[in-house]
Amino acid sequence: MTLPSVQSALLTDRVYDALMAAIVSGDLVAGARLRVRDIAAEVGTSVIPVQQAIARLEEAGFAEREPHKGAVVKGLTYADLVHVYDVRLVLECEATRLGAPGMTTESRKTMASLLKRMDAAVASGDVTGALDLDEDLLSVLYDASCNPVLTDMIRTLWRKCRAYKVIGAKRAIETGDHSLWDFQPRLVDAVARRDHAEALEITATSVSAARERVRLLLVDGADSDAHTK
Repeated sequence: MTLPSVQSALLTDRVYDALMAAIVSGDLVAGARLRVRDIAAEVGTSVIPVQQAIARLEEAGFAEREPHKGAVVKGLTYADLVHVYDVRLVLECEATRLGAPGMTTESRKTMASLLKRMDAAVASGDVTGALDLDEDLLSVLYDASCNPVLTDMIRTLWRKCRAYKVIGAKRAIETGDHSLWDFQPRLVDAVARRDHAEALEITATSVSAARERVRLLLVDGADSDAHTK
């Protein structure tokens, strides 16, 4: 795990952002211990901002306390993820419904440009870059809803399931499964044609398919664990 140096004001915010970036990127996996002194040494600050940042992670649901371990990165159970994806389905469909009519010519061009960059990242095997660009692409559409509360909630849910998205995307790229990346060009095309109903249908199908991939991922993982015990 590599965290950026922290040397300015608002140290707690900066440590929190650094830890969140490590969690989102998969550098800090579920169950990883958040050792205060180690983190403080790595980011170059005292232990107090680190303790405060970890407390904020706990409040946000990204860390938890475990006996004899202290704070660890919180993992999500299958039930947790189902709830996350169920809420994502509702929120992202609403963001699409509100956002599609508000798209401008410039925002449509931005989506198309991000799609090309995402395809290039997928082709090069850049999992993190591809997922970042996927979220950037969707953000253009969702931000057009002009509802910052809605889009903030969506981004929070993206962060909660990001580690699992990374695992699923890595598997898709390694196995040559392109289904994960099939929805974006269809969505960009529907938005370009101003077909709002199709854009909404694509969003719903995409989130539902993502939930199914996570389900299969966790089922396969549980089966593997059972065989090794």
